[in-house]
Amino acid sequence: MSMREMLAHELRALLLVGLYFTLWLGALVVLKKLILDEYQIGFAGMSAAVMGALVLSKVVLLLENVSLGAWVRNRPAWVEVILRTVLYSFGVVVVLLLEKAFEGRHEYGGFAESLRSIFLHADVHHVWVNAICLGGALLSYNVLWVIRRNLGAGALLRLLQTPLPDQPAGGGE
Repeated sequence: MSMREMLAHELRALLLVGLYFTLWLGALVVLKKLILDEYQIGFAGMSAAVMGALVLSKVVLLLENVSLGAWVRNRPAWVEVILRTVLYSFGVVVVLLLEKAFEGRHEYGGFAESLRSIFLHADVHHVWVNAICLGGALLSYNVLWVIRRNLGAGALLRLLQTPLPDQPAGGGE
């Protein structure tokens, strides 16, 4: 594969994964906006969601190439899905906490005090909402990743485009 083909492949992967996480983060922003509108609180965050989705996409694409070791390789696929989801989600929580602490460092007189204040104020709820939503996005992404690895590229799309087979009455087996 030439350098140009590799670059095109990487860019396509980044755009597809970026679109996936943008949809998840976009849904989170819409939910936040709807809830805050109920209390007449303004909220804008779509541009931050798109940037966050692109950063998350690149990190996830890089981490896909990191092996979790022989122990995980010899286990059922769900073990790798759960382990990757927990590891990626932990990373998301750390980044969210660091981001909030960085944003508030002037208000609280330094980075450490700002980080401490996150747990003492309502900001921690904001971090948890984002972490839970992104954990769900990461879980479903990791499930799709395992399906793609086991069935091959495009297999899931082909499967979803195929009509379901007839089932006996009552859905029994």
